[in-house]
Amino acid sequence: MSRPDPDLAWAIEVDGVGHRFDERSALNGVSFQVARGERFGLLGPNGGGKTTLMRILSTLVVPTAGRAAVAGIDVVRDPVSVRRRIGVVFQHASLDPWLTPAENLRHQGHLYGIRGSTLTGAIKRLLGSLGVADRADDPVRTLSGGLRRRVELAKGLLHDPQVLLLDEPTVGLDPGGRKDFWRGVEVLRAERRVTVVVTTHFMHEAEASDRVGILDRGSLVALDSPETLKGGIRGDVVSLETAEPERLAAAVAERFATRASVVDGNVRIEWPDGAALVPRLAEAFPGLIRSITVGQATLEDVFVQRTGHRFWDGADVVAAPVGQRSG
Repeated sequence: MSRPDPDLAWAIEVDGVGHRFDERSALNGVSFQVARGERFGLLGPNGGGKTTLMRILSTLVVPTAGRAAVAGIDVVRDPVSVRRRIGVVFQHASLDPWLTPAENLRHQGHLYGIRGSTLTGAIKRLLGSLGVADRADDPVRTLSGGLRRRVELAKGLLHDPQVLLLDEPTVGLDPGGRKDFWRGVEVLRAERRVTVVVTTHFMHEAEASDRVGILDRGSLVALDSPETLKGGIRGDVVSLETAEPERLAAAVAERFATRASVVDGNVRIEWPDGAALVPRLAEAFPGLIRSITVGQATLEDVFVQRTGHRFWDGADVVAAPVGQRSG
């Protein structure tokens, strides 16, 4: 796993963090750093540990092992100072639907001791940057889901935090709403050079990050830039639809001296030139293959490679005997 330049000042440090809920382990010795100004993605399925880690960083949960710090401040020893330096947008709504966006932000500002013209100016600038200025005095309950999430974002940024923590912030939004939300994040990130840490199970959101950490069952299984992670896949990903996936996986592994996995009922292969492999597969297994799909590697393919299963489903893996690949 790669690490950023150690000479950079860290916005976030996570060192061997673990957490247990009774007998269940939610995090298992997770370690990484996030540089100032970076957009860092945490990708993984529900139950992978993403939200627990975000709750630790936002001082809502105390880790049972390891240490975490924000802007050099330990989240357990000095949670009050950490809260002054972070903005948080969780997946569940925190706005009062009967108040307007401006009123919601005004109450938020008072919690941080911001008042008068300073607060009024900050509200105006944020809602303007996020494209909500023309709805500033309408009740939140009348806004679309996308506009509400942008107001949530403004709320998290009102006190000018150094770090913005976004936990599945676009769940429930349509594609247009997700696109608008992230456009607003990038505008404010450029204006303020705020560090952004986002948890997501949307691949395209993770791929827009500078670096991605992939969590599965409480463990960090991969960490690098999206392009470097995808570059670890050996060429194309070939998927075979068949009525007998276990039989076909074993046959492919033996015939082509490669690794074949059963994922979601299909057989999955990594191959340098997937298109060139297609006729060879069709010739080798007539009648056994229903269809063949070839695609470039995605972060989900990285997840499958590192864990042996997809986000939502388990998989069995068949490895070829040690030896040279044919052809």
